[in-house]
Amino acid sequence: MFEDRPDRDAEVVLVGRSNVGKSTLMRELTGHSFDTGGKPGVTRQPNHYDWTGQDFMFTDLPGFGFMSGVEDERREAIKTDIVRYVEENAEAILAGVVVVDGKSAVDIIDRHAERGNVPHDVEMVSFLRDVGIDPVVAVNKMDKVDDRDERLDAICDRLGFYPPWQQWEGEAIAPICAKRGDIEALNECLRNRFHEAKRDDLLQFVK
Repeated sequence: MFEDRPDRDAEVVLVGRSNVGKSTLMRELTGHSFDTGGKPGVTRQPNHYDWTGQDFMFTDLPGFGFMSGVEDERREAIKTDIVRYVEENAEAILAGVVVVDGKSAVDIIDRHAERGNVPHDVEMVSFLRDVGIDPVVAVNKMDKVDDRDERLDAICDRLGFYPPWQQWEGEAIAPICAKRGDIEALNECLRNRFHEAKRDDLLQFVK
């Protein structure tokens, strides 16, 4: 079970498969470096980043799904911990950001669906909705995607957002490239969430 959560009443959580670039995105959002491993599944505990005197934090939750060298039992335990963390803190979570790899997400989702499994990303989007958190999908690594609009439409389709993706721009779908510092689309979504939650005091964190 995850321990040592800072006492904050407002939070943005990042969730997603291992190796989609959550830690890099966290660095861009906070200006603070976190340990990122060369291997998937390196982040095993939540990384919290909060500001002294501010009732807010960003939290990068461990990656889920396949991790090379990590046994199934441990993977399931991590996923259970993520679900429990989100459930227990749902009232404080202003946005649940599901980070996906723009280049590989559709293939991975389709592969799992063909085997009769519910793909992890689909499951996570549904779960956030179930606990009353409107998901934001940050589609990372867009610099590697050629067919931008088609790819974003396909991701929307798989995750239960009706295409075209443009109708979700600024609200729920954010094409980004964290490695290049191009995260404005996500910041726009978060600004809208904070404003809707009557927390304009937090807009300073997503300039």
